Amino acid sequence: MKIPLIDLRAQYLSIKEDLDTAISNVLEGAVFVGGDPVADFEAAFAAAYGLRHCVGLANGTDAILVALHALGIGEGDEVITGALSWISTADAISRIGATPVFADIAPNGYNIDVTQIETKITAQTRAIKVVHLYGHPADMDPIVALCKKYDLKLIEDCAQAHFATYKGQRVGTFGDIATFSFYPTKNLGAYGDAGAVLTNNDELAHRCRVFANQGAAVRHHHVLTGINSRLDTLQAAILKAKLTHIHRWNADRRRVAATYDRLLKDINEVIRPQESKYAHAVYYLYVIRCERRDELMQYLTQQGIGVAIHYPTPLPLQPLYEHLGYNEESIPVVAAYSRQLLSLPMYPELSDAMCGQVVDAIRAFYEA
Repeated sequence: MKIPLIDLRAQYLSIKEDLDTAISNVLEGAVFVGGDPVADFEAAFAAAYGLRHCVGLANGTDAILVALHALGIGEGDEVITGALSWISTADAISRIGATPVFADIAPNGYNIDVTQIETKITAQTRAIKVVHLYGHPADMDPIVALCKKYDLKLIEDCAQAHFATYKGQRVGTFGDIATFSFYPTKNLGAYGDAGAVLTNNDELAHRCRVFANQGAAVRHHHVLTGINSRLDTLQAAILKAKLTHIHRWNADRRRVAATYDRLLKDINEVIRPQESKYAHAVYYLYVIRCERRDELMQYLTQQGIGVAIHYPTPLPLQPLYEHLGYNEESIPVVAAYSRQLLSLPMYPELSDAMCGQVVDAIRAFYEA
């Protein structure tokens, strides 16, 4: 049996009636930009986090850009972030005119190494942008303390960590503003691009809306140069329908992760992801580190098992950032790990038997 990396059709079929009704209601209403579905989702998502404001946006990358702009970050500023993530983490900083400053990842983890952050702070540092990578919360207490000590803004990138918690508190509620992606593969995913920012700050929310609405708070009255980034009405309706299922899906992801943990524990060539004591992870991805990664990836693919690498090149080593002067010696942990990372199939509908098939194939590879 083939096992894909993610199976969006299985998810659709599991809540088909809810989604078909949501989509049909939008089509019947014939309002395709804005309207009640967008406002309803924004209100529901903000309420789910216990925050006052959700601003729906076109995608997760725009969410980062909008958040940075709302915080007043721009030319000449520096933003500290982790060296392992999708490119949007850093290029949104660059697009706003600021400079990303990269810290290595923590040993035996994939989030930013909090012990390195203070050494990166300069007179130009304006913010720390923390990514809760793969659905595992970053270590927030020391990050919050540094932001208070140096009067820095805190941006939480929750694109991969919908409803994950740190010491019982949801990530996305620690900083000045949080950004989300609802790309289809995410724990809470649309059927196209979509994103949002969350904040408890009234002024920040207003700035986000104005900037994302081509610089206008009132129609035809533009007060600044903004962008056009709107959450699509159809996607908002889909997300609202899915929101009622997210906690069950996250629980199923944790079940899948626990099954992998149990089945993989005796394969010495594989290092499993470790959940920190402070964390309640939601496993957007289940990422192992392994010997002979590329050979294993090829073998699993031949066996009909979907795998991927998230992410093969650390952000500081991308050609885009060659001018910043980073090398493997400056980020030794992520440089080593990036040659070992491999994402296994992960989605709520994955059965224990399917996990067993994946692990049996891994075991067969290393025993051959």
